[in-house]
Amino acid sequence: MDLLNTLVDKGLRRELPTREEALAVLATSDDELLDVVAAAGKVRRQWFGRRVKLNYLVNLKSGLCPEDCSYCSQRLGSKAEILKYTWLKPDDASKAAAAGVAGGAKRVCLVASGRGPTDKDVDRVSETISAIKEQNEGVEVCACLGLLSDGQAERLRSAGADAYNHNLNTSEATYGDICTTHDFSDRVATVQQAQAAGMSACSGLIAGMGESDADLVDVVFALRELDPDSVPVNFLIPFEGTPLAKEWNLTPQRALRILAMVRFVCPDIEVRLAGGREVHLRSLQPLALHLVNSIFLGDYLTSEGQAGKDDLAMIADAGFEVEGTDTTTLPEHRRPCGEETAQAPETDAEVPAGTVPAPSDETRRDLVSVRRRGAGTDLPPNA
Repeated sequence: MDLLNTLVDKGLRRELPTREEALAVLATSDDELLDVVAAAGKVRRQWFGRRVKLNYLVNLKSGLCPEDCSYCSQRLGSKAEILKYTWLKPDDASKAAAAGVAGGAKRVCLVASGRGPTDKDVDRVSETISAIKEQNEGVEVCACLGLLSDGQAERLRSAGADAYNHNLNTSEATYGDICTTHDFSDRVATVQQAQAAGMSACSGLIAGMGESDADLVDVVFALRELDPDSVPVNFLIPFEGTPLAKEWNLTPQRALRILAMVRFVCPDIEVRLAGGREVHLRSLQPLALHLVNSIFLGDYLTSEGQAGKDDLAMIADAGFEVEGTDTTTLPEHRRPCGEETAQAPETDAEVPAGTVPAPSDETRRDLVSVRRRGAGTDLPPNA
């Protein structure tokens, strides 16, 4: 297909596709799906070989959020029966992080619900970062605390935070449809604050909220303009008790097309398969590894994920390998000066041809499992 040949050539040169080309990827048929995956896989392997970076979430504070983001089970007015607790103590958070590191995670993501941190919150997160770094040599720490005030990004960087996550989530044109308590520009400004403070920027999207193809392309192009180092792609988990509980808009095939489009637009950026992969990709998760080079290990913020051992088995069975702490994730041209060279990417290999089953119209609400273990509970975490 001429489109895919063009996109591969552009991806290997780090050249941005046109919006029309990105839209065309989303419009491909299920019969063309494996061709799309194979093409995007060539771009992924060019810049990241067969390495898969593992990330581990620690929910420092669950629920109790004053913001009204429609997709979120922690939002103001949410009736989702999730775990609710205030700030974990630094030692408890560090212990939770250690479970993920022991499972193979290279990055620990410290997340707290809320509009943004107070200065006291920044102090306690700084203590947590120090505790994690002291106990886990080489691990990266990413903070995700909401909108930042002046000076907070610099304080987090000084405390040892390697990265800061703040997702754009959807297009600027439709942002007001999912949230009214802050706007798209607030999110952009926070990502830019993190970058200015010297932290690696992490910013992504949520697919499946009822957005159009144009919205998906718009938010991915907005992300590319921000130039984050990592782009997490979440698929909406329609929690009962939230405004988007009835938004079941994704099939495994569409989810793969979205990931392929993101890879073509962000060829040399860490693309992370994030929340909702088990719910929407289901048995096609291994195919997604040909598109992304990063996943979350174990559970998410308020939902349970695939067992950590199954994640590791999936990676190995698909012919990929877990990226170690001694390997730099980003290709050389995207790294700060002085970082060591990562291992060379492996040669391309085509995805075997085959037939993808037709998507089912049955809603799989049984796949949404509220987290009841790990941080904030007395049960061991999934890692």
